[in-house]
Amino acid sequence: MSRAILSLGSNLGDRYAYLKDAVARLGESVVLVSGVYETPPWGDADQPAYLNAVVLAVDPAAEPAGWLERVRAVEAAAGRVRDPQRRFGPRTLDVDVIAVWRDDGAPVLSDDPELTLPHPRVHQRAFVLKPWLDLQPYAQLPGYGWVTDLLNTPELTADANALTPRPDLPLESQE
Repeated sequence: MSRAILSLGSNLGDRYAYLKDAVARLGESVVLVSGVYETPPWGDADQPAYLNAVVLAVDPAAEPAGWLERVRAVEAAAGRVRDPQRRFGPRTLDVDVIAVWRDDGAPVLSDDPELTLPHPRVHQRAFVLKPWLDLQPYAQLPGYGWVTDLLNTPELTADANALTPRPDLPLESQE
């Protein structure tokens, strides 16, 4: 069985509908869904605020590359367009594979440019780490340690404080 932490983000169109549709498209593999947070844009400030969430997904047959195929299909269904000139620009939906673990609990480590695991910049992104703690209060990011410790670094504290919980926008797994 393969477990994956996937991050969801949207800042164009009906952001909440895109997140709900992403959870629905990931289907029965989604076992836990974080709360939704409204977050300032990261990496490119000239764009609208995002809605972000994190899901824990489980699939007995999924290989790491299979998770990437699934999230790209979910993005495509949302009309995601990648602008090479604006890497961190606005999008209808962004779904990232953050970390994957094998059935024995061992984290998958990969430096493949198509799928680097864990995600190479997640340790810098409060908008992923804080919702992840909703799901797993004792989460550890392979190679970086406790997620709580990462959020308490001076580099991320201000970012974490800028996230606004949106309990009025619930997301639910299909189970």
